[in-house]
This record gives sequence, structure tokens and C-alpha cells, in this order.
Amino acid sequence: MEIVWQTPANPPEAHDYIFRNGKRYVRPYYFEFISHVKNRWAGKTIVDLFSEEFKGRPYQYYVSAVKCGRLQVDGEMVHADYVLQRSQKISHFLHRHEPPVLAETVEILQDESDVLTVCKPASVPVHPCGQYRKNTVVGILQAEHGFAPLFPVHRLDRLVSGLLIFAKNAKKAENFRQQIEAGSIKKEYIARVVGTFPEGEQIVDGNVNYNAREGRSTVEVCDGTGKSVEGKKACTKFERIATNGKHSIVLCKPVTGRTHQIRVHLQYMGYPIANDVLYLTKDVAPRSGKRKAEEMDASSPDESLPSDLLKNGDDEVRTAEEFEFAIDSMCTNCPNLAPKGYDEDEEGLWLHCICYTGPDWSYKCPYPSWAILT
Repeated sequence: MEIVWQTPANPPEAHDYIFRNGKRYVRPYYFEFISHVKNRWAGKTIVDLFSEEFKGRPYQYYVSAVKCGRLQVDGEMVHADYVLQRSQKISHFLHRHEPPVLAETVEILQDESDVLTVCKPASVPVHPCGQYRKNTVVGILQAEHGFAPLFPVHRLDRLVSGLLIFAKNAKKAENFRQQIEAGSIKKEYIARVVGTFPEGEQIVDGNVNYNAREGRSTVEVCDGTGKSVEGKKACTKFERIATNGKHSIVLCKPVTGRTHQIRVHLQYMGYPIANDVLYLTKDVAPRSGKRKAEEMDASSPDESLPSDLLKNGDDEVRTAEEFEFAIDSMCTNCPNLAPKGYDEDEEGLWLHCICYTGPDWSYKCPYPSWAILT
């Protein structure tokens, strides 16, 4: 069967998704990744470049990919010792496996002439990023409802759920952007935290310093010693809604919008989000296999398998049809549906966006089930 190579121009479709064991998977597909040679890449061979920059695959894979034409330069096949020049176009043709997300519905809240609001499920990215393209809120809305184009007014972290606002046209998106820059938009979240959160309004005014290498933020405050404080200025207001002694539901009103701001400010107060593994301790936890896989071009491969006969870990022989997708003999993730490193269980963070309010508008999202304390 002839391979059909997709690009970002190919829209997601409803039949692209497979639902299994409470997760939404994307049927693997052939995709052309395009990049251009950066200044620091120039002078390297194509195989050396990819083996150094994208360590998820071994050296020999890239040798084979060049030989069979799955790695091309300026639309032409080259040899493994080909030396790259600045600005050249590199095409990497892959059998793409996207990470799974929780199989919850992207609920439409308001569908207006120029604005769409939805309730984002936890674990689903807002828009294409990393290894996610179709398994995103934008992709799902296009595949299942035909909404396109959509312009995200704001973003939520992948593990955070709740209200998402999209403009349906560039003019409305620009209007929202101006309101955000003017500081005229207020936002509210709720979180389920450890312990009995104090009564009354609590304000944390502490700089947030995000460490991209560790994937987490820290809070730094002025201690009166004259020592300079790093990070970006950040302020969050908190108010307890309910408590059962073990956990509390807290209303969170971020005045600024820094990376992990609510999460790290709650940790700083001593009341971290109750299922937030990253911030339940001040110690830097080792980065998980999942996180590492997100940063890689792909995960380490097994040997290539024939497309018509595959074996699982129990030596049970299975045919490609049982996998609901075509198996590719060069793919480093086949025969698994998900890329390696993504099959572990994942729970959505107990942090949920409930409201955005502007000068003359307000959009709200229902509370999640975990917000009810027993």
C-alpha cells in the first residue's frame, strides 16, 4: 500500500482516534517533519547531526533512514556522509505515534459567533506541541466538531483542566490580547490542597523562577538583607472554600501568569496541591521516563519487526490487524500504539480553571468532581 505522508496542513479527523482503557490514542500515521539547518548545525554530516541532537534513536537508525530516503535534504536523497549547509531544508519522514491522553470529552460550554469556550480535560495539551498534534484540544475540536481556525486566548498546562477560551477569528483574538496586556482580565481557579487551609484572603507575593532543565519553579522573596531576588514578579490571592481537615478546596486568583505559579505559591505556603507529585516536596525529584520521552524526538527502538507478524512480551503471536493500525517495519515505536514511555497511568492535576472575566464579559466552567469534599 502506498504511503501517504501527512504534514501540519492535514487536519485531524474523527477516525484518527482509538479509545482504549479510558485513554484516547491517535492512530499512528506517516508524517513529514521539516526543519532547516541552523548555523551551529552547518558542517556536520546529516547522520552525526541527528544522532547528536535527537538521541531517542540510535546511530544506525539514522544511517538506515538516509539510505532508504526517510531523511532527505532539499527534497533529495543523500548519502550518510553528506555535509549540511546553513538554511538547507531537512525532511524526516516518520511513522508518528502520539502520546495518549485521558479519554474525556472536550465539552463545549458556549458557542458564539466569534468566541468558543470549552471545558478542557486534564492531560490534553491545548495546541500542537512536542509529540502531540492531533491529541490536543485544538485537534479534537477540529476533528469532532469542525471548528477551525481557532485562536487560543489563554493556555492551561497539560495536566490542568477547566475553562478554555478561543477566538474564532484574528480580529477577536487581537481584542482579547489587548485586554490581557492592559491587565483588565481577571481569572479564577480552584485547587484541592493538603491540610486545612487558613481562613480569610491569603496573598503570596513572591517571584517565580522557572528552571527549564528541572521542569519546575521555585519561589524567591525579598528577605530584607539586600540580596537580589531572581525570577519574575508574581502574585496570587487565595481563599478557602471548604475543608474536611485532610484536604481543602481553595479559590486561586493569579494576578500574574508565571509558569506553575499557582502550584509553586501553594507549595510555598505549605499547602501543595494534594496530587501534585512535582510540588509535594521541595526536593527536586528525578525526571520521569514520561518527561524524558516528551523531550526526545522519539524513544529508543527495538529491532525492526516484520509488518505482518509481531510478538508481545509473552511471546503471543499477533497480526497487525489486531493493533488497529498499519505496522511500519522501520518504526521505533511499533508494534505499540503509544510511543515508549507513555503507557504509564496518569492522573489529572487537582487544579481547575473556573472563570475568566473581562471589562464587559465573563465565561465560567463547572466545578470538577474532585472539588466535592466528603
